[in-house]
Amino acid sequence: MYRFLVVLEKAKRNYSAYSPDLPGCVATGKTRKETERHMAEAISLHVQGLREDGLAVPKPQSSAEYVTIES
Repeated sequence: MYRFLVVLEKAKRNYSAYSPDLPGCVATGKTRKETERHMAEAISLHVQGLREDGLAVPKPQSSAEYVTIES
């Protein structure tokens, strides 16, 4: 089982997502939920493709943290 960090970003008309640990693995959607679902599918296909090509699946190393500042 793998657990990859996914970054979701709001664009003008949709959402986009990517995983820092899986370069080139991206997804979009009209809503955040749809984008999350598409990204889960994209990651699954990406990992499957790596395995089929005999390549190693990268170990998840990215993390995220919120930083609070006073304005």
